[in-house]
Amino acid sequence: MKALVIEDSQTGLAVVSQHLERMGILPIAATDGESGVAAFRQHNPDIVLLDVVLPGMDGYEVARRIRAIEQSGEWTPIIFLTARTADTDLVQGITAGGDDYLFKPISEVVLAAKVRAMQRILQMRYSLVVLTRKLDAANQELTRLTSLDGLTGLSNRRHFDETMLREWRRAARYKRPLSLVLVDVDHFKQYNDTYGHLAGDECLKTVASALQAVSRRPSDLVARYGGEEFALVLPETDLSGARSVAEGLCDAIRALQLPHAAAASGHVTISVGVASLMPGSGAGGPQNLIAEADLALYAAKSGGRDRVGFRQVETVAG
Repeated sequence: MKALVIEDSQTGLAVVSQHLERMGILPIAATDGESGVAAFRQHNPDIVLLDVVLPGMDGYEVARRIRAIEQSGEWTPIIFLTARTADTDLVQGITAGGDDYLFKPISEVVLAAKVRAMQRILQMRYSLVVLTRKLDAANQELTRLTSLDGLTGLSNRRHFDETMLREWRRAARYKRPLSLVLVDVDHFKQYNDTYGHLAGDECLKTVASALQAVSRRPSDLVARYGGEEFALVLPETDLSGARSVAEGLCDAIRALQLPHAAAASGHVTISVGVASLMPGSGAGGPQNLIAEADLALYAAKSGGRDRVGFRQVETVAG
């Protein structure tokens, strides 16, 4: 443990330093306010013992400067050393940033008691900081988990809805295109009927991983929309870019070659609907884009599945 002692009297400085050394504490000496503040910056002491009366800058101003140096969440105990015993002096010291007072001449027994008390406070404060950090980490993990789909590990519908609303507003504010891709696993009911629900779950997890691999931009969101449906939110992406992503999704699922005896192709495929628009200002919302992508998905399924349907929408209110 290190203690910064700011005392202009060489005799007083020597006495306090000896007391600290007998307590197993390393004293760091300064004889005026300016050098005391500099020593605080350099050595980052665990406690400060500060004379009130100093040449130039007095102890109250030193305490204020030390408190200004400390970063958010930091705290170093400051104990004033003074021959002044008036209540107003004590109040002034506490107001300036001090935590306790020691009256001169300094008693070694009282000094040891004060230091031990500050050590206990420091330890309790450290324990509280550690606990707070653990709670923050736990809350962050809980928030992350509530945003994920339990089966696939993708974002869930709740997170999708929040992201759609946020990206819609951002696209409207900056006059940027926004695209949505809806994905449906073809003949998935028949897949479950043929291979069982456990195999169906594995199929969905495999498809989800492939979709995630195609989406490489950090700003894009891949989510499980519901059942065997998935969704990709593509900010600042026009129809051409979204169609390219959608074609890549179809290619990625075909490349998996997942057997599907009930499908004409003999393998798992997907149908994809793509819609792109430029949100405007006024009434409405992201449901406009979702409805258009849903129509595009219906067109892909009606057209024979294992393909991409798309819809370019003019700028809409919302």
